[in-house]
Amino acid sequence: MTMPSHTAGAPHVAAKAVDWSGSVREAGFAAFIALLLTVPLVGLRTIDRPTGLSIEARPEEVVASVLLVFLGRLGLGLIGQGLALPVLLLALGAAAVGLVLPMPTQVLRLVLVAGGGIIALRAAFAVATHRSKLTLAERDRRMDRVAAKVQHATRYIAPVAIIGAALLPLTPIADRQILDIGILLLTYIMLGWGLNIVVGLAGLLDLGYVAFYAVGAYSYALLAHYFGLSFWICLPLAGVLAALSGVLLGFPVLRLRGDYFAIVTLGFGEIIRIVLINWYQFTGGPNGISGIPRPSFFGIAEFSRTPAEGMAAFHELFGLEFSPLHRIVFMYYLILALALLVNVFTLRIRKLPLGRAWEALREDEIASASLGINRTNMKLAAFAIAAMFGGFAGSFFATRQGFISPESFTFIESAIILAIVVLGGMGSQIGVVVATLLVIGLPEAFRELADYRMLAFGMGMVVIMLWRPRGLLAHRDPTILLHSKTGGGAKPAGGTAR
Repeated sequence: MTMPSHTAGAPHVAAKAVDWSGSVREAGFAAFIALLLTVPLVGLRTIDRPTGLSIEARPEEVVASVLLVFLGRLGLGLIGQGLALPVLLLALGAAAVGLVLPMPTQVLRLVLVAGGGIIALRAAFAVATHRSKLTLAERDRRMDRVAAKVQHATRYIAPVAIIGAALLPLTPIADRQILDIGILLLTYIMLGWGLNIVVGLAGLLDLGYVAFYAVGAYSYALLAHYFGLSFWICLPLAGVLAALSGVLLGFPVLRLRGDYFAIVTLGFGEIIRIVLINWYQFTGGPNGISGIPRPSFFGIAEFSRTPAEGMAAFHELFGLEFSPLHRIVFMYYLILALALLVNVFTLRIRKLPLGRAWEALREDEIASASLGINRTNMKLAAFAIAAMFGGFAGSFFATRQGFISPESFTFIESAIILAIVVLGGMGSQIGVVVATLLVIGLPEAFRELADYRMLAFGMGMVVIMLWRPRGLLAHRDPTILLHSKTGGGAKPAGGTAR
């Protein structure tokens, strides 16, 4: 029987009219919320004058922020209704206006250029794919495919990135500022990889990771101050002491789960900070510890012009002209080596029974216990190893700064490290690197806008949680494949490691 022509082919769907009133109303509501937030956070600024503190109003920044939110939300709404091309043209026009025309403030210029550029990228993506009405599940599957490709490409990207990082100090652009930013980025990458063991592999939400960072820093500072030990002796000791603190934290809280576990780890971080503040006779209290010794060149030479007795000068040892950059370059290579050590360790341990047990606990604790996995020992191992790496990073931080105080180890540091792990994708090593470049690198590039750093940070996290809740590169290949991906039968015993 012949089907009617209107049912034999694809059904005809009438074009849906654009809901202008609904889009404008939704954008207006978002702008109103932005107004309530930006007036106290952006519109008012305290200034320290000789006569005392005063408040300066900045209405231009408030207007620019509210306008950006309104236009951005309106543009996203119109993109979702199939008007991606007009939105793309308008966004490019706004960015061009911000670049060409004179602006009363640099903040307004940045809002137009950055806001218009971001909306233009989103609209261009919709125009290129002709799929501006993607559902959340479709968008998540697409991003998962992209993340899988990136993960598989890391076997080629990682060696190039490592070689580039190793050659950076040898390039003409490697001045003091570039090296300092590189050291900062590598420190947070190392911290992110360490926390990724607890959060990404073991599935334990740790909000007090900065406590282990503080233990490592104060361990080196106090051992060097009271006993005169060198950095190379204090570095492993700081890691051991931080690991012991991780075990001490793990024992009483491993029976807790979910939010209760997170709150206890948060409390542990605050306890460490309060102890450091109040134990004045031992830790220096809020004044901190200054004069922390700098590391020598493996105990052979020092990076000063006049080294201590029994030590050679680095520049004389290698026949170089003295430069204060020698120590900075050495610190850069030191944190690079420590970060790579954490990365290699994590990649290797994931393929061992311990790493597989962590991933099993992350997915289902009850099923893991039924298989004979000792949950307590596995979690304690995760805490101890992650804390040890945090202690290494803290020891490096202390010798890099030469001064530490409890103000360097506040909750916001734990939040930033956790945000790096979550933003990059829990369990993803390359995701931690990408997230560190976004969370730490971008604010460093726009230091003149430091007043808006935390506001932009919070907005970015909200956007990521709405757009990609599992993180940018959350895809993880299984550690063991019992069958081939093509369905060609079982692999030999042990499977294929990933």
